[in-house]
Amino acid sequence: MSVQEIDGADGIDAIGGIGRRSFVGYVLAGTTLVAAADLTLGAPARAVVPSGPQVAELYDLNDFITDTCRPTANLITITVRTDGTAHFALPRSENGQGIVTSTAMIIAEELDLPVDKVEVTLADARPELLFNQLTGGSTTTTSTYTPIRVAAAVARNALLDAAAVVLGDEAANLVAKGGVIQNRAGDSVTYGELAEAAAVTRPRRSEVTLKDTAAFRVIGTGQGRTDARDAVTGRKTFTTDLEVKGALPTMVCRAPTLNGTPQRLNNKAKILRMPGVKNVAVVDTGVAVRARTFGQCIDAIRAMDVDWNPGPVAGQSDEDIVRELRAAELPMAPVPDNPLAKTVEGDFVFYFRSNSALDTNAAIADVRRDRAEVWSALKTPIAAQAAIAAAVGLPQAAVKVHAVQGGGSFGRRLFFDAALEAAKISKAMGKPVKLMWHRADDARVGRVHPMATSKIRATYLGHQLLAFQQSHTSVETDYRHGLGEMLTAAGASLPAGLGNLGFAEGIFAMTTLLPYDFAVKSQQLVETDERFNTGSMRNIYSPDVRTAGELVIDRLAAATGLSPYEFRRRHLSDERALGVLEAVATAGRWGRAMRPGTAQGIAIHVEYKGATACLVEIDCRPRTTRRKIRAGVGGPRVTRVTFAVDAGLPINPRGLEAQMHGGINDGIAQALTSSMHLRDGHFLEASWDNYFYTRQWNTPPEVQVIVMPPTTGVPGGAGEAGVAASMAAVACAYARATGRMPTHFPINHHDPLRFRPKPFVPPIPPSPVNGLKKTY
Repeated sequence: MSVQEIDGADGIDAIGGIGRRSFVGYVLAGTTLVAAADLTLGAPARAVVPSGPQVAELYDLNDFITDTCRPTANLITITVRTDGTAHFALPRSENGQGIVTSTAMIIAEELDLPVDKVEVTLADARPELLFNQLTGGSTTTTSTYTPIRVAAAVARNALLDAAAVVLGDEAANLVAKGGVIQNRAGDSVTYGELAEAAAVTRPRRSEVTLKDTAAFRVIGTGQGRTDARDAVTGRKTFTTDLEVKGALPTMVCRAPTLNGTPQRLNNKAKILRMPGVKNVAVVDTGVAVRARTFGQCIDAIRAMDVDWNPGPVAGQSDEDIVRELRAAELPMAPVPDNPLAKTVEGDFVFYFRSNSALDTNAAIADVRRDRAEVWSALKTPIAAQAAIAAAVGLPQAAVKVHAVQGGGSFGRRLFFDAALEAAKISKAMGKPVKLMWHRADDARVGRVHPMATSKIRATYLGHQLLAFQQSHTSVETDYRHGLGEMLTAAGASLPAGLGNLGFAEGIFAMTTLLPYDFAVKSQQLVETDERFNTGSMRNIYSPDVRTAGELVIDRLAAATGLSPYEFRRRHLSDERALGVLEAVATAGRWGRAMRPGTAQGIAIHVEYKGATACLVEIDCRPRTTRRKIRAGVGGPRVTRVTFAVDAGLPINPRGLEAQMHGGINDGIAQALTSSMHLRDGHFLEASWDNYFYTRQWNTPPEVQVIVMPPTTGVPGGAGEAGVAASMAAVACAYARATGRMPTHFPINHHDPLRFRPKPFVPPIPPSPVNGLKKTY
C-alpha cells in the first residue's frame, strides 16, 4: 500500500492487504477521545539503486521524509474535548507558511467538524518521534496528510460508535456533520457530549476508510489563515513576546570577522556598572550581557573592549572564494563523439545570500543545576534538545524544549543557533535569559545561502537533444541538523565534512530534476569549504540550478530556431510541467509585442511532487534602471508576473497562492538585487535596510497566480515551490531584454555599493532614536 495513492480505489494491495483508502488506527486510552494512526503496515517497496530515470523521478525528498515518518505515525494523536473542539499538537514548525491552517482543514474534513472548532498548536520536542519532527523541504503536508486523516477518521468512528449507544441506533444509520451526530428520527448529540463516552481505558484497534476526494468540502477550498487576525493586530506571540520569570533581555557582542572567538573582555567592571546591566559572561560565540532592556544591552555591547581571535576566513573576500570554487570544479564527462553535433555552454556564479527571517533569531533559556527549559522557533526541536543537553551537561530527558511560532524561516530555523547559545549563556550566568540577536548578528554571522558556481554543457543535433551536463560546485551547505534528531545529526557531523557531504549529495539528487527529453542527463554536485555558516535556504539548490539550466535552454531554443516557449513545449517530458507552461503562456500572453529594452521570460520547475511555471515581463530601459530609489537600489524592474502551480491536491488554494507570491519575490530578489558581499573576512550587509530584498519599489504591479485543478489526489510541497521558476524566468527575461546572458547573480552584485556599511567594532549600531524620520 502506498499512502500517496489516495485515488478513491478500494482495491487491495499485496503488501499488508489494506485498501488504498483503508487504514488501521487506534483509539488510545484517555479521559476524552484520543485517536492515532498506524502506517507501519504497507510501506511501499523502493528501488535501492535507481537506474534509467533521474533519482528524483523515482524517489524524491518528499518520499524520503514521508518514509522516515511512518514508524512513529501512530504517536501523532488528535484529541476531541468536552467543549466539542478537536486539538492537535503538530510536530512541525509554523513560521508563516500556513501549515497550522492547512492542518486544521485536513482534520476538519475527515472529522466533519468546522475549521474554527479545530485547534492546532505546536508540539514540544518529542524524542520518541525520531525523524517525525523535522520541518523542511516542503514536506510537512505531504508527510502528515495521511496520518492526520487516519487519526481523524478513527476519532470520527469512535464518536459514531458512542453516539449509537447514546441514541439507541446503529452507527451505520447516523450522520456526522459540523460536530453533531444525528439519527434518522432527528435526535442528535454533539461531539463534546460524546468526548468522554468515546474514550477508552486501553488502546483499541480500529479500521477506517478515508473519505473519497470527491466528497471533500473543506480541502480544496480557499481558507483564510486561522491566525490572521492575531498576526495583523499584534496579538500573535513570538519568542521575544513570551514572559518567563526572571528571563531578562540578553544580547551578544560578536567578533569583527566571521566566526571569530573571544579571548577576553578587558573592561568587565565598567560594563557591570552601566545602567541596567545585571550580568556579563564570555561564551564561545562572544561576550553576553544581560540587562533590564535590550537598549541597555546594546549600549553595553558598544562599550565593550574585547580581544578577539580572528575567524577562519579573516582577510578573504568574494573573489577568493570564487577562486577556491573554481579550483574544486570537476571536469564534465565526455559525451560520444559526433562530428555533426553542436554544443551550448554556460558558466555562472551565484553569490552568498542572507537566510535571515524578518523575525530575528531569538530564544529564552532557563538552565538550572538539574534541569533546563528553552523556548524558540525551531524546525528541529529534537536535535536542539540533544545538543543543548550535551552543551549544559544534562541528560536529554532533563531538557524541555518548547517550539514557538516564528516570523519566517526559509530554512533558517532548521538550525537552533539562538537556542543553543541562550542555554550556554544561561548556564554561564546562572540566570534565565531572553536572548535576541541584533539584525547585524543575524545578517553577518547567521546562516547564508552558500556561494556556488554552475557549469552547463548541452549537446544537440538539429532538434534532437543529445546530452545535458551540469556541474554545480558550492561552498558547503550545512546539514548537521540531520533529520532532526541526534543520530543522523551526529552522522552529518563526522569530521572533515564527510558526513555532511553524504547528506548534500543525497539531497541534491532527490531535489534536482531536469524535465526535458535529453537522451543523456547528468547533474553532479561538488561541495567544499566548511568555514561558513550556511543552511538549506528556501528551495536549497534548485533556484541556482534551474536558473543556470533555463538560461541554457533559452540558448538552445535560439540555436534551433524556436521561441523559448515553443522549445519547452516540444521538449518537456513531464505532462504536469507542460500543463503549467501552457497555462502561463496563455494567461500571460506569451509572444505579445514588447518595447525595446523590455522582454518576456519563461521558465519551469519540477519538484516536491508538483510543477511550476513562471512568465515575467521585465523593464531594462535606462529610465527604469536609473530611477532614484530612497534608501534602495534601482536597476531592472519586473513589471508583470504570471505564475502557475500544480501542487497535486491543493489543501488550501488561498494559502498556496500566498506561498507563490512569497516565492516570486524571493526569485526576483535573488536574480536582481539580493546578495551578501564578503570583504576582508566579514559580510558588509547588516540588516534589511542594506540587504536589498524585493520591496515595494520593485514588486511587480501585476501578479497573477494560477492554482491548477487537482491532478494527483494527494498534496505536493508548496512552501518552496515558487522560487526556482521565478528566479529563472527573471534571468531569462533580462537576457532577452538586454541581449546579454547574465553570468553572475544577483546581476547587481558587482555594482558600487549603495550603502555605507555599519560598524564592525563595535559590532552593532546604536539604538535608533529617530525612528519617525525613517518612516514614509
